[in-house]
Amino acid sequence: MATEFVERLKSSVDIVKVIGARLPLKKTGAVRYTGLCPFHKEKTPSFSVHAGHQFYYCFGCGAKGDVLKFVMELEQISFYEAARLLAEQHGIPMPRREYADEDTRMRGVLFEAHRIAREAFAGSLAGPAGEQARAYLERRGVTPETAALFGLGYAERTGKSLLRALERAGLTEEQMQASGLVRGEDGSRYDYFRNRLMFPIENESGKTVAFGGRTLEPDQEPKYLNSPETPIYKKSQVLYNLHRAKDPIRRHARAVLVEGYMDVIGVFASGVGEVVASCGTALAGQQVQTLRRHSGRVVVNFDPDTAGDRAAERAIDLLLAEGMEVRILELEGGLDPDEYCRQRGAGAYRERLEGARSYFHWLADRARARFDMRSPEGRVAAFRFLLPSLQRLGDRIERLAVANDLAAYLGVESGALLDQFRKATVNRRDEIRLAPQEPLGAAEKLLLNILLSAAEARRCLIGELRELAHVGQLACGRIFQSLIALEDTGAEFGFQELHDRLDDAGRALLVSAVLAGEVSGEALSIEQGRACVAALRAAGDRLRAAELKGRIRQAERAGKLEEALQLTSELSATGGN
Repeated sequence: MATEFVERLKSSVDIVKVIGARLPLKKTGAVRYTGLCPFHKEKTPSFSVHAGHQFYYCFGCGAKGDVLKFVMELEQISFYEAARLLAEQHGIPMPRREYADEDTRMRGVLFEAHRIAREAFAGSLAGPAGEQARAYLERRGVTPETAALFGLGYAERTGKSLLRALERAGLTEEQMQASGLVRGEDGSRYDYFRNRLMFPIENESGKTVAFGGRTLEPDQEPKYLNSPETPIYKKSQVLYNLHRAKDPIRRHARAVLVEGYMDVIGVFASGVGEVVASCGTALAGQQVQTLRRHSGRVVVNFDPDTAGDRAAERAIDLLLAEGMEVRILELEGGLDPDEYCRQRGAGAYRERLEGARSYFHWLADRARARFDMRSPEGRVAAFRFLLPSLQRLGDRIERLAVANDLAAYLGVESGALLDQFRKATVNRRDEIRLAPQEPLGAAEKLLLNILLSAAEARRCLIGELRELAHVGQLACGRIFQSLIALEDTGAEFGFQELHDRLDDAGRALLVSAVLAGEVSGEALSIEQGRACVAALRAAGDRLRAAELKGRIRQAERAGKLEEALQLTSELSATGGN
């Protein structure tokens, strides 16, 4: 891909907006933003984004890079796909000649195949063949407008309609097989989905990557059929409706997690936009990590049956393991979320949502129902049932507080059993993350930021910096020397070019200097830079004077008076006493 296009793309795209659309960021300085790192588990933010220099860095795991690197790593796509995605989102035309490897080209074909399938299914739903599917949606209270919003469709009985559409689009047999939309071999190929209500599954960018299909016949199995995994769809990584829900999730500082497609549609139509579901499968750890990027709070509202309870237990374990704050919403009347919204109304659902209980009360009720709390054996069994979930809490004080609360809720207020429970609850090794060290003095850090702020500042200050005799001995001496070398080339450069020229230690030091302070780009001035150089020169003179005084004492003790006099003359020249 042309270097000119890549540079234009990076200069046109605001990294803060791109990252901020994918995880919550908090402004912590004039040009610095922080948040929880999406690339490793943490409770205290160590992820920083610098608006001025357009890069990100995590002090916890070392993840770093520019806007393209972030999109590539987060969405697990190629460089070409990341560039195309950002270009499309920001209205920047791609170069006429597109350079993409074979895998990237195949992914592009699969995205197109799913776009064609979505349109074909939607057309079938609107036509004569979709009458049964339309009747089902009407019974479930799904309006045509909602069906259109979610792209609902119908896969015809024939098993050939989508196959023909893909053939007309020019897809090869290999490409159709890779899409997961077609089965069988040449001569006996057929549509994977037949006579089903179709739910498009979109990735976080809103592109269709798979489908879920619900049977319309009582004897057709399975009830829900999901797309197989493909190069563009990994079921453990995608949450249904996340691309619509992520803004409401941020706005309400919570996510609502339900079980199925219809639950999402019913809750969303009621006005609760922050609702998502795992795509017809059990919740997976990667899905939880994706959800956590948008909010650390979640309300779990699974179906009120045995299978729903078991799924909720598994989900709670995964959510707690990622440090999520979990609440449980139980709906009376044995109603699923979409049924509740239709029968009791959107207002009633939102009221129940606001009153959702903390997960440990839900777990305690399950322990009460499962074990005999009147007997010591039953209480021991109940505590053992609760212990794994409690130990997944990351904070020791929080674990102890919850343990005390649970014990009181279960009616165990004192005695050896409670003491053992408390000890078991807090007896786990906590992760300790050391805060990054600040290796630079204020003058070095400020001067470095000033030199990186503008070419004019470098032109005025490089000469003075070059004259510092001890520049190589400074904490970031190698960074200053590399900066001087770049200036000598005569080419324009910035943070990224300097960063690329350094070794790993130098890069870490540069990032620390740029991110660790609260230096405002608007406040930087050449006068400040000159003051920093003067301060570094004075510090160097003091070091030189101290060195000369030591050498004078050594010469005098050794009886080398001539050498001592010469060193004293050098000391006087530095202004030392």
